[in-house]
Amino acid sequence: MNQSMTIAGKATAFSSDGLRLDAEAEIERICAWIRETVLKDLRKRGVVVGLSGGIDSSVTAALCARALGPARVTGIFMPEHDSDPESLRLGEALAAATGVETVLEDIGPALAAAGCYTRRDGFIRQIVPEFGDGWGCKVVLENALSSRGYNISWLVVASPSGEQSRHRMPLDVYLGMVAAANMKQRTRKQIEYYHADRLNFAVAGTPNRLEYDQGFFVKNGDGAADFKPIAHLYKTQVYQLAEALGVPEEIRRRPPTTDTWSLPQGQDEYYFSLPYDRMDICLYGLDNGIPREAVGEAADLTPDQVEAVWRNIASKRKVAEYLHASPLTML
Repeated sequence: MNQSMTIAGKATAFSSDGLRLDAEAEIERICAWIRETVLKDLRKRGVVVGLSGGIDSSVTAALCARALGPARVTGIFMPEHDSDPESLRLGEALAAATGVETVLEDIGPALAAAGCYTRRDGFIRQIVPEFGDGWGCKVVLENALSSRGYNISWLVVASPSGEQSRHRMPLDVYLGMVAAANMKQRTRKQIEYYHADRLNFAVAGTPNRLEYDQGFFVKNGDGAADFKPIAHLYKTQVYQLAEALGVPEEIRRRPPTTDTWSLPQGQDEYYFSLPYDRMDICLYGLDNGIPREAVGEAADLTPDQVEAVWRNIASKRKVAEYLHASPLTML
């Protein structure tokens, strides 16, 4: 995966090895920051973390437990009607490995009462009138390595018999489905802050660098937090810390998932251009001025495909500006 290149007249090499960390040193650095941030800056007694069974929330919880002690960390399980049962099982495995306290909050009834599922299904039926009980759905992204300068999302539905079909969505249907799905993230965050207020704890955010940089979060949903201890880490670096922290191997083996729609879905299928390891290489290359030819060699892409990924990153960063922005005032 190495390619020689010339920068300022010197031959160098670029590969995924540039993303390697001294995991133990980085863990200690983050833990010191967590202690300073939570106990002194925020003046809180501990930390609440939403546990999804994924790598990011698992590493965040493990770091907080290492920094503050497991008694000062409360993990919240928040399944709903579309959640994969594996998410809860793996979250429980992480809690057992770290010793943190946990609370189970089934948010399905609250989402149903707020109309999350009926609103979403109503938009789907504008395209697939027969959609109803026993059907599954997800939203998928068109191949972002194409030459288009914009992203196109598709609706995928599965009938009770398992037959799948794919449909183009008018903008109002797409926006309506996403708006309904975002209720899940905002409801979870409401629950996290309830327990944080109850315990006088801080809420930990769990985005990695890819998600934070490109806006893969819901404003006032999973984007809301008091501190975000892994937002500077590339996804591959999160996995490096997971191994050093003793996060259960089955969590480290699980492919990143949105766990938002009723059909299984990977994060690269829904939002990112590529699987996280290749996405990390492209983002690192872009941020560090590495030629597209060297990035392509390291990520197994053509130079034109690297350019397509970089355009996609630039587009998502524009979206992220709004997501990161504070409320506007006249003060």
